[in-house]
Amino acid sequence: MTGILPYPNADAPSEELISRCVHCGLCLPTCPTFAVLGVEMDSPRGRIRLMKTVWEGRVSADAPAFAKHIGQCLDCRACETACPSGVEYGKLVEAARSQILAATTRSLGERGIRSAAFDWLLPHRRVLAVFARLSVTAKRLGVPRVLRATGLRGGARLAEMLELLPDSATMERLDTVIPASGPVRARVAMFSGCVMGSVFGGTNAATARVLARNGVEVHVIRPQTCCGALHAHAGERERARELARRNVAAFAGEEVDAIIVNAAGCGAAMKEYGWLLKDDTAWATRAAEFASRVRDATEFLGDLGLRAVPSPMRVRAAYDDPCHLLHGQRVREQPRALLAAIPGLEMVPLEEADWCCGSAGTYNVTQPELARTLLERKVANIEKTGADVVVTANPGCLMQIQSGLRRAGSRTRVVHLIDLLDEAYRAG
Repeated sequence: MTGILPYPNADAPSEELISRCVHCGLCLPTCPTFAVLGVEMDSPRGRIRLMKTVWEGRVSADAPAFAKHIGQCLDCRACETACPSGVEYGKLVEAARSQILAATTRSLGERGIRSAAFDWLLPHRRVLAVFARLSVTAKRLGVPRVLRATGLRGGARLAEMLELLPDSATMERLDTVIPASGPVRARVAMFSGCVMGSVFGGTNAATARVLARNGVEVHVIRPQTCCGALHAHAGERERARELARRNVAAFAGEEVDAIIVNAAGCGAAMKEYGWLLKDDTAWATRAAEFASRVRDATEFLGDLGLRAVPSPMRVRAAYDDPCHLLHGQRVREQPRALLAAIPGLEMVPLEEADWCCGSAGTYNVTQPELARTLLERKVANIEKTGADVVVTANPGCLMQIQSGLRRAGSRTRVVHLIDLLDEAYRAG
């Protein structure tokens, strides 16, 4: 494959990664956007072919069609699980978005929105916490209903975004060290995250409690920042690199068995810090070492095994796999083993549990119609189970699925797996 990039960009999709695709089509049945749209260019195979044509100079990186089809990808990475050739599609699509960003002139308004989100909100947890609390308050005061009633342009869309938020937002407040209960089995450092630390602080606290109850000493590292996953998904690779460097530096020298993260999207991104910083000679080795220690909380606990037996819970539960936990990190059995360890919990099968709910980082904001279609499909499958509780392990999934169930008039609760374990422990 040869060709000159019309817009030189070191983050353009790798020729070597593109060449791994043999166009067999086994990814097509697993791709949610292909299932909905039925368009070849909205399948992984079709998008990779588009990337190849850009490399060959036959399509410009700023072509509207290229941006459209790459933008409609969820980056759920289900195709990676299905691919027999080991195509690392997530790395390809994120690189393509960086290529598009470099090639396209953005309006002043869009640049302002990107700067507000990626420079001011996500990397600054206290700012994000204030913004989240104001937004949650607006939701509880009925602002979404007012926005719809006004008929203002964009009002309905803004109302939908507010309705995605949880009913409350709590900021994490944890001690620097949470001691293990009983003999120490392991020592870990906990990654707090931006959204988890600012909105789902209760889940972070629950994670520390559950780990400690099972003999794990938890260290909370203060200088850490946003993982950069949302930046990378949006093509903001250099911003993502800077955040990665800050986190690698923050956790340097910590003599722990693992770096624990309880948000699937964050974990998938952090496990790829070595790839993200591979061309940075000063940071490549350090980033790879950091990435090798990252473990999802359910992965770590599932492998370690529960020492403390949870109290019984008489509920019917369905487990929905977060895409970036199942497909991005290949973690499937450990969450199910943890759920099976809760006495009395009745697990019911969920059809298409490995299918994206439409959250996908900021996808439900940038592609609302497609996201809504996928969410309705997910909600229909959940309602078939008759479950009292839907369990997952990612903040975006929690908010997306809960909003869909609420809209459908369902009373089914959505809960993070670690929160459910914590409930079982605290009940006893």
